[in-house]
Amino acid sequence: MYIYEKMGRKSLIVTIITAISLPVLLGSCKTKRQTNDDATLVAQIPTGPDFNADSAYSFCKAQCDFGPRTMNSAAHEECGRWIADKFKQYGCTVTEQKTDITAWDGKTLKCTNIIASYKPEHTTRVLLCAHWDSRPWADNDTDSANWHTPVMGANDGASGVAVLLELARIVHQADSLKMGIDFVCFDAEDYGIPRWSNVSDQGDSWALGAQYWAKNPHRHGYEAVFGILLDMVGGQGAQFYKEGISVQLAPVVVDKIHAAAKVVGFGSYFPDKIGGSVTDDHVPVNQYAKIPTADIIAYYPDCAQSSFGPVWHTINDTMDNIDRNTLKAVGQTLVQVLFSEN
Repeated sequence: MYIYEKMGRKSLIVTIITAISLPVLLGSCKTKRQTNDDATLVAQIPTGPDFNADSAYSFCKAQCDFGPRTMNSAAHEECGRWIADKFKQYGCTVTEQKTDITAWDGKTLKCTNIIASYKPEHTTRVLLCAHWDSRPWADNDTDSANWHTPVMGANDGASGVAVLLELARIVHQADSLKMGIDFVCFDAEDYGIPRWSNVSDQGDSWALGAQYWAKNPHRHGYEAVFGILLDMVGGQGAQFYKEGISVQLAPVVVDKIHAAAKVVGFGSYFPDKIGGSVTDDHVPVNQYAKIPTADIIAYYPDCAQSSFGPVWHTINDTMDNIDRNTLKAVGQTLVQVLFSEN
């Protein structure tokens, strides 16, 4: 048995994979451009347009202005339409993949994965993804009175989508990439079993939208050269260690990201150290869609409240704790990755 480090789920949950299935999974994630020689295949000087952190910040705020985007809520539906319309505004072909999913508590979740395809005619494609729903329960709050209060999710949800939207805006404006990009906003990521529940959490109650998409992609036979997941990429004081499952399943992608960060001057945000191993949307994408996908996710090794930072799954995950500098570091790093692929 292969046991990933326990740190609490997305709190970093124990994930068990048999010794037989792991090599099969690793072997399935090879693509024509993912070789050891390509580990740092990024331009050695900054390339591509400027990532506008103010614009990304405004996209983050716009999502929060709808309120918590909890499953089946009016705010969730309204924000979903807004996200789809913004991607259309930036020249993407948008597919809204709708399905009903049964959650851990028996509730039927009206799930919508939003897929925005830039240059859908190109066969060489890159997958960029984030989740757009927010947590229904602030179950990591220091005050137990807040444990059933919905989380605004400014960082945990909105920040990743905000970076994707700004990337869509600038690649549409630049119009120079020789490949396609699929921006996928996964739904129902954060409906996992709450800490106050007495139900046993095996990790599969999370990332429900990603699980569905990975088994039922928006296009039959969909392939991408590699994928990058963004989760909690706007918090104050955030750093992005090499996430453990990404290192196992998509090491070349991890190396691309960290090499790019150094080139654009944000290496301090991306330490060359391995952090925790996270059950997140990239797990089913690697496992079922067979796309080598790395998770850029905040890691606070010295935070007593959570390794995801002090506001994670609390009522304080609001715009007050979003840092334009963090958004810039992540966004410019991804610009470097993308434009180095030309």
